[in-house]
Amino acid sequence: MTWSILVRDPASGALGAAVATRFFAVGALCIHVEGGVAALATQALVNPMFAVQGMPMLRAGKPPEQTVATLLAGDAGRAHRQLHVLDASGRIAQHTGAACIAWCGMLRGQDVSVAGNMLAGEAVLARTVEAYAAAAGSLAERLLAAMEAGEAAGGDKRGRQSAALKIASRDPYPDLDIRVDDHAAPLAELRRLHDVAQQRFAVFRRFMPGADSPAGVFDRAVIERAVAEHGKPPGGS
Repeated sequence: MTWSILVRDPASGALGAAVATRFFAVGALCIHVEGGVAALATQALVNPMFAVQGMPMLRAGKPPEQTVATLLAGDAGRAHRQLHVLDASGRIAQHTGAACIAWCGMLRGQDVSVAGNMLAGEAVLARTVEAYAAAAGSLAERLLAAMEAGEAAGGDKRGRQSAALKIASRDPYPDLDIRVDDHAAPLAELRRLHDVAQQRFAVFRRFMPGADSPAGVFDRAVIERAVAEHGKPPGGS
């Protein structure tokens, strides 16, 4: 099941991931993003321990190739797994096990990694990469455009159910983490949630404690003024 995209914005250093599938709650276990560290996706027969064990390795500076090799060496089910990693330096490692269900495969480019299985065909990944490269707007908007293009090319051959998107820049926790667990049109709903986030949450997030501000901003008047000035109205651009 599933296809996912991992990206790095070379200008800001932000990392992002998006995923879609015909399976329940894909965002809960499949994609993991930590600012300044890496983006990681585990799929096919998901192994959640890849993130539990792998993110600390990446946080400690271990290269993606070594991290993936270590994780796979300790997993007797590696032939059934799909795993890819993109770190904060733009290094990529990918694995598709021999027992993953067709169509399955991987693509990579500069600061982008895409992988999928149980797909309608190779075009799903190709269109995802092409659309990401051609898209304008924020990192989240480019990820949404990429996934929508992959879905238009056939997506998961079993259909649609869940999708998720996660972006992190400076902090260990995400700038944006939105998920659709069970929906007839999960990517459309994911885009709606992104639009809702721009109304207030995206502005509020800038004032939260983080790596460069241990206490953040807690003056509610300052926050409310910023929301009034920078928050986007429903359906706004």
